[in-house]
Amino acid sequence: MGFNCGIVGLPNVGKSTLFNALTQTAAAQAANYPFCTIEPNVGRVAVPDPRLDELVRIAKSQKEIPTQLEFVDIAGLVRGASKGEGLGNQFLANIREVDAIVHVLRCFVDDDIKHVEDSVDPVRDAEIIETELMLADLDSLERRIVPLEKKAKNGDKEAKAQVDVMTPVLAALRDGKPARTVAFDDDEANRIFKQLGLLTSKPVVYACNVEEASTAEGNALSAKVFEMAAREGNSAVVISAAIEAEIAQAWAATRRGRNSCRPWGWRKPAWPASSAPATTCFT
Repeated sequence: MGFNCGIVGLPNVGKSTLFNALTQTAAAQAANYPFCTIEPNVGRVAVPDPRLDELVRIAKSQKEIPTQLEFVDIAGLVRGASKGEGLGNQFLANIREVDAIVHVLRCFVDDDIKHVEDSVDPVRDAEIIETELMLADLDSLERRIVPLEKKAKNGDKEAKAQVDVMTPVLAALRDGKPARTVAFDDDEANRIFKQLGLLTSKPVVYACNVEEASTAEGNALSAKVFEMAAREGNSAVVISAAIEAEIAQAWAATRRGRNSCRPWGWRKPAWPASSAPATTCFT
């Protein structure tokens, strides 16, 4: 079964550029103005797995079909998205359909690329989006729980089970905590929780988009993101989306036989592109 991952963030943080790098395409428009992405871009990438290679070897299979990881480049979100600001309603609907979230945070300073908040602060940016998602979840649950409470009082067991799950989640959201911080002990409660389709129930990975010089070790801005992720129990990675996209697309062109890496002094990696990090093409 494939896995579906949404790429989210404020406008102009590098979401579409990262999408192009991950999918080795230029399918997503990347431009220096807000909301250049409106309809979500979708790309699928094969996930290399040495265990599958070994099974193919043992079974002498004619064909090897790896699992697919689907990336969805979702339109940028701004303050007030939970109330419909910007492309808010469409953005939130797209997030509901993914299994996990890659939250792209701008961790570089460039006066030529406008920030919608007029300053670079990745922790603040993360809080803006998390707040909008929590407000959307809170509004959704508060509307859904009222009729269920009435049914529960009349003896409806399924309604009571749903209310029992919604109540602690609502308490967490009202306290400014995402739904993923609420844990349930039994399988039935976890089933109901998953069916709620809450935006803040999805696992999150922060992608710190840094300038090329900071790709190896990050910078002061990305360090703040890593501290935040550790407090939340989430993961974080450092990337330079622009250079990764350039290299990935050049390597993809090389695979098609155009050898476009060579004018820049790049070399073809010794391993298949499906298992190589994009930067291994660079020398």
